[in-house]
Amino acid sequence: MKLNLKALTITAAIVWAGAVLLVGMANAIWPGYGKAFLMMLASIYPGFAAAGTFGDAVVGSLYALFDAAVVTFIFGWLYNLFAGAASS
Repeated sequence: MKLNLKALTITAAIVWAGAVLLVGMANAIWPGYGKAFLMMLASIYPGFAAAGTFGDAVVGSLYALFDAAVVTFIFGWLYNLFAGAASS
């Protein structure tokens, strides 16, 4: 069974970006919430400072959207490549 790359990529990108945005907004409302998670993301995504502001949450979620789209596309492509090879 092969994966639909477009559906998988869009779904994963939206879910990951939504999670980052949700934690970022929660941190803006309740300082300290998810701080370790946001600091981990700040060490990966350049330009994301985990400052607890709305703008920073948007920047982090845009990075997450792009990151998840690329990683999930590669994962799905590799899965389809090996799934096709196994069925031959």
